[in-house]
Amino acid sequence: MSIGRLMNLGLLLLVIASLFKGSTVPPGDRIENVRAFTRDIEFDYVSWILDAMRIKLDQAALRSADYLSEASRRRVVMDYLDLVNRIQTLEAQMNAIYADPNIANPESASIDVRQELSQLYQQSKQLGPVAESILQDQISTTVACSRLALGGQPIPPILYRTSPLPLALIVSPRDEIRQDANISLVPGMTADQMESLEESVDRALDVSSLVVSVGGIGVFPTMIMQTTDLNWLSEVVAHEWVHNYLTLRPLGLNYSTSPELRTMNETVASIAGKELGRLMMAEFYPDLLPPPPEITATAPTPSAAPQPDIFDFRAEMHTTRITVDRLLAEGRVAEAERYMEARRVIFWENGYQVRKLNQAYFAFHGAYADEPVGAAGEDPVGAAVRALRAQASSLAEFLNRIAWMSTFEELQRAVAEIQ
Repeated sequence: MSIGRLMNLGLLLLVIASLFKGSTVPPGDRIENVRAFTRDIEFDYVSWILDAMRIKLDQAALRSADYLSEASRRRVVMDYLDLVNRIQTLEAQMNAIYADPNIANPESASIDVRQELSQLYQQSKQLGPVAESILQDQISTTVACSRLALGGQPIPPILYRTSPLPLALIVSPRDEIRQDANISLVPGMTADQMESLEESVDRALDVSSLVVSVGGIGVFPTMIMQTTDLNWLSEVVAHEWVHNYLTLRPLGLNYSTSPELRTMNETVASIAGKELGRLMMAEFYPDLLPPPPEITATAPTPSAAPQPDIFDFRAEMHTTRITVDRLLAEGRVAEAERYMEARRVIFWENGYQVRKLNQAYFAFHGAYADEPVGAAGEDPVGAAVRALRAQASSLAEFLNRIAWMSTFEELQRAVAEIQ
């Protein structure tokens, strides 16, 4: 193995120490009270990270992707995504067999499906790490071209691992929207298990809680959900790498210091992840790049009910958040909760399967404020981050400035200077 490779591997081990804190549960009486309900079902990050690092080090030693032409590298990625699609199709067939009351012996009826799945899982185990290495290299090239690398090497290196992701238990006070806890739970919980946990926590602590799914987690290597959507995959890998990048700087180090800093971190990662993801797709997979999404420039006028023909999820969620914030500010907690349930039914009737809409929902989703409308409502933090990005001449200028901020007040002053 070359000296450069050894230095890179050494850097990986050093980076683990600085990033591993992201996998621990922050201290505090409120969180410990919640953990009384979750200790037996919390996700084991230590084992996951050690296993992921072993796979990454093995792949670095093999260097199997280094000898492929660009056309062959693309073919490996597309073959892997096709393999994932076949696996997901068969898994759906398996679930349907076991859910069908007309099938007396699901185990016997699913023999062929299980055998094929076993073969595909083995193929995925071999092909997946190679495809990941290729995408890591391609996004690294994009980061370097965006002037966010040191000597052509992103720091920390871009490493990710596709994996079943832990769920997250989000806890907020009932009388305001604020994330007081975010605890990672084992994947695979059923809806009734989620409901039971939420009800226990809510009843015992008089809080609002919600178990949510996540698309990625910024440990090192980053953890990414399995998908067949290459555009989404490139965006989320970039998003989680930005979290790793920020963790080595004041903004990321202060992620949990305040709700404002959490929103700053998530909004920065969302903005940068989307930009880097699109740049990577444009360079390596231009035929798969969709047209840029239309962004609503201003917040919508609140409406009593959605339009019958056109239902804008983000606009209606924005309206819901504004109303909930007002009711909570007026101390009308029970009324706010009844309103959220009524709105949830409207979302459901319009095709958006929101299992539960409560304070914890907004505490989690409201931190992703890269667009003007949505679950963040009128929170000024996202608007300030977007304003700073709009004034920056490049993504690198934007990231290099905001990454060194450690308070929302610094961001406000920076925005005021450019207006």
